[in-house]
Amino acid sequence: MAEVPAALRRPAPLPHRYRALARRVRSLLRRLWPTTVRARATAGAVLVVAAALALASVALLGLLRSGMLRNAERDAEEQAAAIAQLAAGGRLDRMRAPLHGADFVQVVNARGRVLRATPNLAGLPALGPVGSPRPGTAFHTWRLRPLGGEHRQRVVQVTTQTPDGLVTVYVGTSLRDVDAADDTTTAALVVGGPLLLALVALVTWRVTGRALGPVEAIRAEVAEISDRDLHRRVPVPPTGDEVARLARTMNRTLDRLESSGIRQRQFIADASHELRSPLTVLRTQLEVALAVRDPELWPELISGALEDTDRLERLCSDLLLLARIDAAQPAHSVRLDLGGLVRDAVDTRLGDRVPVRVDAEDGVVVEGSELWLTRVVTNLLDNAQRFAAGGVELTLRAWGPPAARTAVLEVHDDGPGIPPADRERVFERFTRLDDARSRDDGGAGLGLAIARDLATHHGGTLTAGESPAGGARLVLRLPVATPAPVTG
Repeated sequence: MAEVPAALRRPAPLPHRYRALARRVRSLLRRLWPTTVRARATAGAVLVVAAALALASVALLGLLRSGMLRNAERDAEEQAAAIAQLAAGGRLDRMRAPLHGADFVQVVNARGRVLRATPNLAGLPALGPVGSPRPGTAFHTWRLRPLGGEHRQRVVQVTTQTPDGLVTVYVGTSLRDVDAADDTTTAALVVGGPLLLALVALVTWRVTGRALGPVEAIRAEVAEISDRDLHRRVPVPPTGDEVARLARTMNRTLDRLESSGIRQRQFIADASHELRSPLTVLRTQLEVALAVRDPELWPELISGALEDTDRLERLCSDLLLLARIDAAQPAHSVRLDLGGLVRDAVDTRLGDRVPVRVDAEDGVVVEGSELWLTRVVTNLLDNAQRFAAGGVELTLRAWGPPAARTAVLEVHDDGPGIPPADRERVFERFTRLDDARSRDDGGAGLGLAIARDLATHHGGTLTAGESPAGGARLVLRLPVATPAPVTG
């Protein structure tokens, strides 16, 4: 059997103890990793400041060292140039003791013999070779034990041509001040850096805690709010910042939830009341039919029971439709001619008490559910005919620019009209402005509410106003569908 190449072999698994160690390390890192926003913000601030402090410290030490070294070199270079000028003129005997800024001077010829030296270098050999065979200046950093090995010396080497040949001048200056400043600055950074990081951590921890305190109060309050406590609100801090805006937004959300809960409970109560009335009448009629032994009265009793059954059926259908609308269940949407839909809806209403006159524009195309839009038109006509005295008028027009046209459907009647104070209330569920007459006619106060909800579902609006005849004027507005693209 051929041997598998080494490059294709799988690496040998780690021993069990190494895998266990790796798991322990990962577990330790997960435990040490900050889990709260406050801890992560503090750790992030400390890391950023530490990185900035490290870079600033390196830059500061570098600038300090280079500046002081440049000053030391300048003084030593000036003296070395002066001595080299004396050597070039053959006047080394006029060399004086080193001035301020230089610790020693040594002059060496091309053969390495010391020509001149300061007393602190007396008897010592040449510090170095002549160096470059051409005149020039060089810089070195040495430790000279006779001058104290604990401090470095910055040596300026100047080579010049003299009548006796090349001569090299060494002028050294101590880096004692440079080293002392370097040590002092390093010590200050070593001590002050951790203190600064500790201060940054403390300030960030306190500031973050104060900033997140209202957030924790909001969280604790929301955690205690149940479906029975929707009246409670979260505290709004007086800071006016993002947390305050968050608290106000949360309170507005709680307002909407409370309103939704109130509407839901009111809806359940109204629905129960509306269902109880026909059920009570139906039960009464059945009990009377059961108690009456005369067969001639049974058809009348059964007819009344069937009427109440129809009323229950219509009410249940309306409630189911409202539940579908509230659940935002999508309906099959198509492009349809709203004018044709309106005429079809009116043509099916045979034998109505009040006639309906239709004035509908052709070519008003909208997108939506044919069933639901027919229900909107039917509900508007039912409401108008219930209160009209002699006639109902329905008009349909399209208004606006070609790119944003709006279909406007208006239903007018000549009845008593809707008072201005009730023109929004009529669209609430189970609302009757004339409770006795509406109940006798079989209405439950859901027609206009369903019509507005369906209009909103189709991206439109439904409003109430006053007709020219003094009655009610209901206006339905729907967006007109954009023209379909023409394919060649």
